[in-house]
Amino acid sequence: MSWTDPVPGTFLVSAIGTSYSRSDAAGKATVMLESRPSHANRLGALHGGFLAAFADHALFAGLAAMGRPEQAAAVTIDLTMQYCGSGRIGPPLRAEVELLRETGRMMFLRQMIFQDELIAASTATVRKAPMPRKPLSK
Repeated sequence: MSWTDPVPGTFLVSAIGTSYSRSDAAGKATVMLESRPSHANRLGALHGGFLAAFADHALFAGLAAMGRPEQAAAVTIDLTMQYCGSGRIGPPLRAEVELLRETGRMMFLRQMIFQDELIAASTATVRKAPMPRKPLSK
C-alpha cells in the first residue's frame, strides 16, 4: 500500500514523500521509501533529521499495513534513534517495523532502517488514537 499525507503541502508530503508498505506477519511490516537529493546533508549523505522523520513516518505506515489505519491519528510520545551507518542518496530505504506490545492507550514499537546494511534503529511509544465512544443505552 502507498502512504502519504492526504493534505497537500504538509511536512510529510514535502519532506518525506510517498512510502510503500506491506505487512510481513502479525505485528510486523516493511516500509520502503526512495531516497532523493532533498534528503541529503551538506556532506551528501542522508541527513540524520530526515532519518528521524522517516522513522516516525514508518511507524504509522507500518501500523496501517498491519491493518491499523485508524492509528494515523495517534501521536508519538517518544522516539529514540541510534545511527549505525551512513545512508546514501539513491538506494531505497527499508524500515522493518515491529509492534512489541499494545495496551489500552499505548503501543510500543521498534524498527531497523536499512540500505543494503543497517543504517539506523529506533524505538518508539505511540499514544493510540481515541476510539469513538458508544452512546449510553437507555
